[in-house]
Amino acid sequence: MPLTRLLHLPRLALAALAAALLLLPGVAWASEHAPAAAHAATEVAGAAHGAEELSIYLVLPFAALLLCIAILPLVVPHWWEHNRNKGIVSALFGIPMGIYLIATNGHALLHSMFEYMDFIILLGSLFVISGGIFVRGDIRATPRNNLLFLILGSLLASLIGTTGAAMLLIRPVLRTNSERKNTAHIPIFFIFTVANMGGLLTPLGDPPLFLGFLRGVPFTWTFKLVVPWLVGLGIVLTIFYLIDLRAYKRESPEAIAFDTSNITPVSLSGGINFLFLAGVVLSVLLLPGIVAADGSIGIPWRELSMVLMAALSLFVGPKEPRSDNQFSFEAINEVAILFVAIFIAMVPALLILEARGPDLPLSHPWHFFWATGLLSSFLDNAPTYLTFTSVASGYVGTDAMNLHTLITAAAHGSHPSGESILEAISVGAVFMGANTYIGNGPNFMVKAISDGSGLKTPSFFGYMLWSGMILIPVFILITLLFFL
Repeated sequence: MPLTRLLHLPRLALAALAAALLLLPGVAWASEHAPAAAHAATEVAGAAHGAEELSIYLVLPFAALLLCIAILPLVVPHWWEHNRNKGIVSALFGIPMGIYLIATNGHALLHSMFEYMDFIILLGSLFVISGGIFVRGDIRATPRNNLLFLILGSLLASLIGTTGAAMLLIRPVLRTNSERKNTAHIPIFFIFTVANMGGLLTPLGDPPLFLGFLRGVPFTWTFKLVVPWLVGLGIVLTIFYLIDLRAYKRESPEAIAFDTSNITPVSLSGGINFLFLAGVVLSVLLLPGIVAADGSIGIPWRELSMVLMAALSLFVGPKEPRSDNQFSFEAINEVAILFVAIFIAMVPALLILEARGPDLPLSHPWHFFWATGLLSSFLDNAPTYLTFTSVASGYVGTDAMNLHTLITAAAHGSHPSGESILEAISVGAVFMGANTYIGNGPNFMVKAISDGSGLKTPSFFGYMLWSGMILIPVFILITLLFFL
């Protein structure tokens, strides 16, 4: 590899390498303190039984960090644009809590850092590879074609992740509709469907489901959610079609004529990257990760394979599609910077919630659906998912580090609602991440790209007005159909 190419090695790869190197001393320390560290996940689960003694005040750094992520983009937007400043906030809350956990519960911190590495490598691999695929063309901006875009994106979201699908299709959608005037609703529904609801069917679709997979939920279990997926998406897509049809009829004859005369056939470049995407999927399905199912620490074959797929996409795949996409690493760097602090600061909250879950007024699936969903609307849905699966595990009396036990509790009849609660948490985390711009990572990315293209999106509260009118009634119906 030429030196100049090496010097431009993306920050994601460097961050992944740095994370791996930082974890090596922890792995070495854990190995020296066998047998406890040989089963880190089991130790963390056991620690939850003593979590009643943890002060509730230890949750404050986690809450304050999430509050900063929610408020600072609104209060000081220009300051917040720089990843350096996000790093300052991340360090402010992550470093002190990390030092505290090293002194008091190193196993829990080590396990959380392994989950962070898995999380960021999967998300980053999908982001990098999808950035090498460019969809050219400008078809007619009819309601039917726009609906087909959203259907395609929703299907892709469960295969290459909501981030990958959103980054792949948002620019073609905006380019197709650039000749129209009444299009403010299009990026809103794109966020509803492609950037959120579409990712429900596999652990690759949305970060919370992947974290569930890392904690023992079988890869194919999320297929069980296909009926709520079809109902929720079907209603939202139908509403979109009716709104877009009305907007299309309000377009001027000149805009329609301009759209019709500026048609470019659809073509795709960078198709080799679909092979690398398949490689990521197979890595998740077939290869063991750094933490095995029994909690032991091994060689991170899955993580190494996903990094390899991303590297091949960058250095073997064609460069022109990435240039056409105006690809950069800023978005994934932002996620990496903020989430390392989130994964550290949330450890006490997860341990306390697992231990005290039975004392909380949450018992029925619909309780967990709305509690998870509403917090996912304003916080990030990945840590919210972990929080409420910990609560559910405490309520059912199962192991929060092995969420498969929630499913088996239902199968064995020891707690029939265990699997239904997990379904409610999963649907709530994924679907209600669409309620605000800060509910899921791709939401702000789609907003930024749309605003940059000249199609101005609503304000924070303007978007919430849309989501409140469209999505909340849909979620009420889903509650009545599936979680009562």
